[in-house]
Amino acid sequence: MITDKKDSIKVGIVQHFFSDDIDSNRSRNLAAIQNLADEGADLIVLSELHDSLYFCQTENVDNFDLAIEIPGEFTDFYAEAAKQNGVVLVTSAFERRAPGLYHNTAIVFEKDGSIAGHYRKMHIPDDPGFYEKFYFTPGDIGFEPIDTSVGRLGVLVCWDQWYPEAARLMALRGAEVLIYPTAIGWNPDDDDAEKQRQREAWITVQRGHAVANGIPVVSVNRVGYEEDPSEASSGIDFWGSSFVAGPQGEFLALCPENAAQDVVVEIDMKRSENVRRWWPFLRDRRIENYGGLTKRFLD
Repeated sequence: MITDKKDSIKVGIVQHFFSDDIDSNRSRNLAAIQNLADEGADLIVLSELHDSLYFCQTENVDNFDLAIEIPGEFTDFYAEAAKQNGVVLVTSAFERRAPGLYHNTAIVFEKDGSIAGHYRKMHIPDDPGFYEKFYFTPGDIGFEPIDTSVGRLGVLVCWDQWYPEAARLMALRGAEVLIYPTAIGWNPDDDDAEKQRQREAWITVQRGHAVANGIPVVSVNRVGYEEDPSEASSGIDFWGSSFVAGPQGEFLALCPENAAQDVVVEIDMKRSENVRRWWPFLRDRRIENYGGLTKRFLD
């Protein structure tokens, strides 16, 4: 366990548009990392699959060419970014683990550029426009926090954010903050009321994880419209709205729906201890009665 922790940390959020130009995406991410580090960020979080457009709108075997290896060029680039800027950096990648075996993987870099750890996305969606089961094998690491110089990070990825079990297991293993790199948006054909219901549900469930576990949540989404290359749908309009919530679900920052933004947010890491004293949810859990949670459904 790394011990040089602070009573508060400054988190940098990178909410960006992306293109099919990998080098351009990396260059803009690097500029954001540099700017946020200059503003005092200790920890910087990028959104999900930030190397490219969100390719899972279609099932196309050619898209496997986008995958990266660990270690490799991707990790070298972001390791250097973390080291040169003295920040802990949470990144997201399409990992080629072996021929025919791919994961949606978050990689965390320490301030010295070393890899602090990684997490492979456990919950894999398969919905119109989000055909991730075609590309990604569910993670086999489990829900294990990653120890860093800014604290023990409970890193999860996108679809994981709908599952209270994942957040709880990270908290029970000592995670001090939950982090969700994300790529989520609405169908442009939906009416405004439906769009806002979806966005508010996404925000609400994650704020609930903060409250139920008494720890902060950092959720970083991409933003902007990306067309469906197959033209089978109207594409996806990623709704941004990246946010940081405190341990009572309070907003510490909320980014816009339709614009890129890089922002630094300070989190009081001592506050979780106080909140858990006031609301001792972990104390009052009736663990002897929760066996049904390991079942798919209770008939």
